[in-house]
Amino acid sequence: MRASAHIEKAGIPTVALVCDGFIGQAQAVAEGLGIPDLPVARVVGHVDTQDVAELRSNVGETTLPEVISRLTSALESPRARPIHGAAEIVVTGDFEEINDRFEARGWSDGLPIVPPTTPRVEAFLARVSHSGDHVLGVMKSSGRAATVRSVAVNGVMAGCRPEHMPILVAIAEVMADPAYGVEHSGDTTSGETQAIVAGPMVQSLGFNVSDGALRDGHRANSSVGRFCRLLLRNVGGFELGRADKSTFGHTWRVVLAENDPALRQLGWRGFAEDQGFEAGANVVALLRTTGDTVVGSIYGKAPEPILRYLSDGLVRQHSWEFIFAAGFAPETNRPLLVLSPMVAGTLSRAGLSKSEVRERLFAYARVPAWKVERYLGEWTNLVPGSRTLVELVADGLAPRVFAESEDPDRLVPVVSSPDHFVIVVSGDPRRSNAMAIGSNGMHGMLTCRAVRALAE
Repeated sequence: MRASAHIEKAGIPTVALVCDGFIGQAQAVAEGLGIPDLPVARVVGHVDTQDVAELRSNVGETTLPEVISRLTSALESPRARPIHGAAEIVVTGDFEEINDRFEARGWSDGLPIVPPTTPRVEAFLARVSHSGDHVLGVMKSSGRAATVRSVAVNGVMAGCRPEHMPILVAIAEVMADPAYGVEHSGDTTSGETQAIVAGPMVQSLGFNVSDGALRDGHRANSSVGRFCRLLLRNVGGFELGRADKSTFGHTWRVVLAENDPALRQLGWRGFAEDQGFEAGANVVALLRTTGDTVVGSIYGKAPEPILRYLSDGLVRQHSWEFIFAAGFAPETNRPLLVLSPMVAGTLSRAGLSKSEVRERLFAYARVPAWKVERYLGEWTNLVPGSRTLVELVADGLAPRVFAESEDPDRLVPVVSSPDHFVIVVSGDPRRSNAMAIGSNGMHGMLTCRAVRALAE
């Protein structure tokens, strides 16, 4: 669709071929590209489930005639769509009426929202220096501008407090950053946005870093996490069945907050420093994730068995995700490992820095080369040609560490560099557990922003 739009804007007629399951997404993407009636030809069903004869028949009877028709017809005039002013009051009513109307228009996530009345929105705007009309960036796939006011509106709806507003602005900046790749948020493998917050604001704003981290129950963690999904829906345009084509779904992810006091006791660098910020900086990051694995009841006082258990958890969270290490989008895998303070403390007391932990994980979190090759080209078709890792390295589609020999039983890492492991300390300090969370790679790369002008 994006290639077709560029060519159409150059004055050359095109047709985009779209499978049945993605017609709604194609329409949403076309609107965001500024050509609502971008020509599309239907590909019947799903090509992977058809034999050659069936596919040939469907292409000949449906796809080809549509291609010819679209290439020989003028583009239709864009359909008129309602446009509301930035501060316009679009609905009125009591709590139930507002929620019913928001749900009917696709503006809510299905749960009751806090009505974004003018006084509530103004209270959020008062917490930042920019005007409500200030554009933070443009969000794909919709092509809509993320403004300070639209951030405030969705923050109110999510149940955030006004003092969260600087964090919400930073999140919107990340989502509009091309490095993050928000346009992939509706991919079929169902990645979810994971927000990470670190710095003094974690304590001052009441984010949970203890029992039940990553579970709802604390307003700051829950509401800011919900805001991410509402912003994606209402500004990014990721409505189910249209731009959002996830096969399965998860509830929006609760914010993961780093336990800064625990880190100071450990003597470890914090998340902000790991990402290149000064110590003590307030930082928010987004990372799209594919799922998680609990590494539970970790036993022992020596680091080696603990690190091997953690590495096993990271390996268990990987299957098709290897495409973000080799082949499809090499060197974009950023697995997230959340350590309880007890586990992190055991490793720290053994004399290991966080960097040394990453080095050990890189050495231990490995899989036989033959198995990775099956994930890439035999059990999925995401890397065409069923090439070996050695061939992928030769083609420039994998780092050299994946071709240190041609032995199919050699062990290869789940990431291409130790620095690609993201480590956050959080959770119940009295429990010896960890969580390995899969990365959706280039479909939501780890991207950070400093939180500016944090209001008291």
